[in-house]
Amino acid sequence: MIDDEIQRATAVLMVGGVIAHACEGVWGLACDAYSLAGVRRILELKRRSFVEGLILIGGQSADFALELAGLSAEQREKLENSWPGPETWVMETHRFPVWITGGRGTVAVRVPGHDQARELAQRFGGPLVSTSANRTGEEPTTRQEEVVRGFGDLVDYVLPGAISGPEGPSRIRVAASGEVMR
Repeated sequence: MIDDEIQRATAVLMVGGVIAHACEGVWGLACDAYSLAGVRRILELKRRSFVEGLILIGGQSADFALELAGLSAEQREKLENSWPGPETWVMETHRFPVWITGGRGTVAVRVPGHDQARELAQRFGGPLVSTSANRTGEEPTTRQEEVVRGFGDLVDYVLPGAISGPEGPSRIRVAASGEVMR
């Protein structure tokens, strides 16, 4: 049953759809990182500007190999030792579109410690936008019932699940310096 649900969510993502899914500390809205239509929908749902940039998740660190290649061996080791997990890292990028980077030339990425979210990204086969399922200025959603109530009719699929860690968004750090941004 769970396998079928992840397969269904992956199929929705493959055609540019938007899903809601659980992650470590909050529920997220996800789409293909290269789908402008999907990203626009998420930004509209959140009432958020594209200039803020979006977090991407991958199924493994290899999904971000181009970005990791720009780091020192010590910096790469620090990142890879924090994954899978709720640690998001900001690093330089040249391959992701402006609707992901917010026009800054950097991208925030992580390999989630949440098994279902990581498997979703693995099955999708590449980076996914995964941003908290809340409207700008509101608290992030931590329960499936809240997601269904707030976004159920507005997304293409709600992947059944539950958060797997302490409530709250992931920590965001700058890869080059280790500076904590959130």
